[in-house]
Amino acid sequence: MTPRPARPVRPSTASARPASKAPGRLRRALTRTVLGTLAAAVVATPFVATWSYDAHRRAVSEQAPAPAGGSDARPRTPAARHPSAPVVLAYHDVAPHPHSRYTVSPERLDAQLSALRATGHRALSTEEFVRYLATGRPPAPRSVYLTFDDGTRGLWAYADPILAKHRMKAATYLITGMVGTRRPYYLTWPEVHRMAGSGRWDFQAHTHDGHHRAAVDASGRHGSVLANRLWRPGPGRLETEAEYRRRVEADLDRSARAFAHQGLPAPRLFAYPFSETGARTNLAGRNTSVLERLLRARYAATLTNTTPRPLPAGPRAAAAGQVRRLEVLRSTTPEELLRAVDAWASSTPGDAPRPLRQPGGWEFPGSPPGTGLAALTGLGSPHRTYVSAVHRPMSTADWSSYRVTARADGLRGTGTGVSVEVGHGGGYPCTLTVGARGLRVTLRRPDGERRALATRRLAPSAAHRLTLRTAPGTVRVTVDTTSFVVRLPERATAARTSGGIALGVRNESPGTPWPRFTSLRVSPGST
Repeated sequence: MTPRPARPVRPSTASARPASKAPGRLRRALTRTVLGTLAAAVVATPFVATWSYDAHRRAVSEQAPAPAGGSDARPRTPAARHPSAPVVLAYHDVAPHPHSRYTVSPERLDAQLSALRATGHRALSTEEFVRYLATGRPPAPRSVYLTFDDGTRGLWAYADPILAKHRMKAATYLITGMVGTRRPYYLTWPEVHRMAGSGRWDFQAHTHDGHHRAAVDASGRHGSVLANRLWRPGPGRLETEAEYRRRVEADLDRSARAFAHQGLPAPRLFAYPFSETGARTNLAGRNTSVLERLLRARYAATLTNTTPRPLPAGPRAAAAGQVRRLEVLRSTTPEELLRAVDAWASSTPGDAPRPLRQPGGWEFPGSPPGTGLAALTGLGSPHRTYVSAVHRPMSTADWSSYRVTARADGLRGTGTGVSVEVGHGGGYPCTLTVGARGLRVTLRRPDGERRALATRRLAPSAAHRLTLRTAPGTVRVTVDTTSFVVRLPERATAARTSGGIALGVRNESPGTPWPRFTSLRVSPGST
């Protein structure tokens, strides 16, 4: 039987196709994918653009125009005997219809800057101000350094157009951890960058997350978290010095990193939150220096609105590493601001040869309101046994070599006396106290302790002539014909001993007329 031939196998359709068609299918699939993606992108672009624009619009507030008027006033530069040290002004927020005493309206800020510009004041940048602290050379005859704490949105929305109008500069002290939060109160980083790009603003440090208060003792009393060791309720104790240092260092470092991350220059200055420095908190004794060391290692100086002694910008403040600012509030009128700036402007001993003829130049700390020069010239005080007065403490803070000559009368027995202090507000003020029969010279040390340096008998008299000649490191005391030199401690440098004058009158004898100063002269030089 003949075998049946095998049935031929038909090739499959897939194997029968040319091999070159497979890449074609892949190309068509890729083309469809690309075209679909492009179509989706085209469709989505308007929506993405709208979203981006809306996000940017929310991050950058609209600016209000500066109040009209006053922008074309030509600055008037009054004749000055010598350039004055800059006066540092402390602002906070700027907003219409302010309710907080720390918020200034745009109209008030505009009027204040108009007044400053009209009287020849120039606003410094932080770089210029730091250079002044380092060199002691004022960059202009009259200048101010405008500072705004916290970094609020009102600085971009309202203050920036006003600065532009008056061609002035200012510095914002940022709480870096709050930037972009609690909108619309704080600035955003896009607003910060726009302000920096204008050339009108620079940015300095005000902590990262240290601008609040917390419990600082077992009773729950609250204080600045930067300037206090915090109470730890778990173990029932205060932070140790090491714990405090680590916490503050971490906050300061985070602030520095925020500046660097945003491409901003490293801050040169630091403003204390709430103006609470270590001297007024529970950083007692040696712990106070912990905060000072941390800040001085990072910044050229610190700023505060309250200090236990006068520290206007100048050599004394530079030596202390701390500068006191003049705070501007909602109620501060342009006229009040100019008077305050004038009272803070640095002077020389030759500017006030007869201080008793300047009743507005004296302050009476601890005395009832209304106390005036009459208390020093015979009236005294009906309810006190001692009255003291300081002559222009801010403007005289950097007096170092000068002579004071006074004449006192009405000295009787041991219950009355007068005193003259030189170097007021410095680290080592020297006080001459004179009675009818003798004198005493005392020195107050930085820790507040008073130390007697000299005592002398005098020929009994109801009137004496007093002269003090100050120079760095020494004070020559002369009462009538008695004269001697008092030497200050070696570390009492000129910047640490500088300061103006203070007077005092004492009457501990009821029914006895008060002693009085009948003349007072001040002149430059110690000879």
